[in-house]
Amino acid sequence: MKRAVGLLVLATILWSGNYICGRFLATALPATLLNTIRWAISTAILFGILAINKKEIPIFTRWKEFLILGFFGIFAFSTLNYMGLRLISASQAGMISAGTPVAILLFTSLILEEHIKGKSWLGTIVSLIGVVLLFMGKKGDAFNGSWLGGLETLLAGCTWALYTVFGKKFGKNTDPLTMTAGAAFYGTLFSALSCIVTVQPNMIHMTASAWLAVIYVSTLASVGAFYAWNAGVKVLSASKAAPYLNLLPVFTVVLGVLVLKEQISGTSFVGGVITILGAILATL
Repeated sequence: MKRAVGLLVLATILWSGNYICGRFLATALPATLLNTIRWAISTAILFGILAINKKEIPIFTRWKEFLILGFFGIFAFSTLNYMGLRLISASQAGMISAGTPVAILLFTSLILEEHIKGKSWLGTIVSLIGVVLLFMGKKGDAFNGSWLGGLETLLAGCTWALYTVFGKKFGKNTDPLTMTAGAAFYGTLFSALSCIVTVQPNMIHMTASAWLAVIYVSTLASVGAFYAWNAGVKVLSASKAAPYLNLLPVFTVVLGVLVLKEQISGTSFVGGVITILGAILATL
């Protein structure tokens, strides 16, 4: 149990770094290309690890499961996050992600048919109020870029919730490393196809620092974080794992202020606190 908790906490720490790098890379690469490079490298690493351990990946025999996980958890989640980080700060994105545990509860009820209590619905309403305040956090910018970036980040949280719930459903007979590798394979394919209509050569502005950020998101924030999360969810239930995502906005805000020198408006701060409190109420 303690090991599972430690893995979930480790995953949130590594993912908070992904928000920082995603914000830093916002002007260096289009979101779809960044996601393709990230997961192409990660897929190669995952397949290499499995080959060393002489494990076979049922890429084709279980393609439907891996395709669903790859679409929601690798392609949609990461791409939407990177798109959002082009328009809002890493701190804001991290606080909006605090609503993800609520989405996990809702999809757990719908897909896994687990009963959700009234207290959880109350927490959902509180979190939604917090998210609305977060969207209004940028003075004079509430109806343009910040709204779109916030919406993209919110949708990213929903796709991650679907990935977590389906991961619990499909992972009963699959080890976390194999499941992550299978999802990464199909998610990379989706990302690569999306580049055809979204990427132009003049949109690429890479530097040495940008490549270091790409290496981080391709290794620690991908292979390391996804393996840790899937391993933790496999031991605990999806609903029990959900509260640990409440640590993500905390780590992200701290890193955003320390590394990117971001400033948080009073409205955004209040909205973030309300979102986190609502998520905690919903998942207690």
